[in-house]
Amino acid sequence: MSELTTIARPYAKAAFDFAVESQAVASWNDMLNFAGEVAKNNDIVAFLAGSHSPEATSDVFIKVCGEQLNENGQNFIKVLAENGRLVALPAVAELFEELKAQYENEIEVDVTSATEITEAHQTSLAASLEKRLARKIKLNCAVDSSIVGGLYIKAGDTVIDATLRGKLEKLSTVLQS
Repeated sequence: MSELTTIARPYAKAAFDFAVESQAVASWNDMLNFAGEVAKNNDIVAFLAGSHSPEATSDVFIKVCGEQLNENGQNFIKVLAENGRLVALPAVAELFEELKAQYENEIEVDVTSATEITEAHQTSLAASLEKRLARKIKLNCAVDSSIVGGLYIKAGDTVIDATLRGKLEKLSTVLQS
């Protein structure tokens, strides 16, 4: 995947710069996510692996995507096809998403708890994290009963382990030393 990321980075950056310039970041994000999902399809992967002309490849890909791609999106697909880079489209979409989040000063935060977090608690938690991280927060909540209680929060490189399991493990380490 790292090779695809290296290949995808300049394409994602170029698409993002164009999207910002044309004030269409959200629509480009939608187009690239859709095209990235199409590129993951087993039939499309098999088609891309075949020896077809770039024009034929881009035509088929654009027809599969249909109305999900505007004229600029179609041109982007053509450029990728000409350079034999359509297989990198999922990585392009992922990198574009990261650039969009940075641009919008937003960060995804993974929150794991022992039980389901209520909507009110999620709102309160998001507000607290926005103050602490000075960024807009997008919460991804998960449940893991093995943490016993508390929360495990991961935002980029920042990890906050406020779980009962984590505290018990720390206590065990201290007692053993």
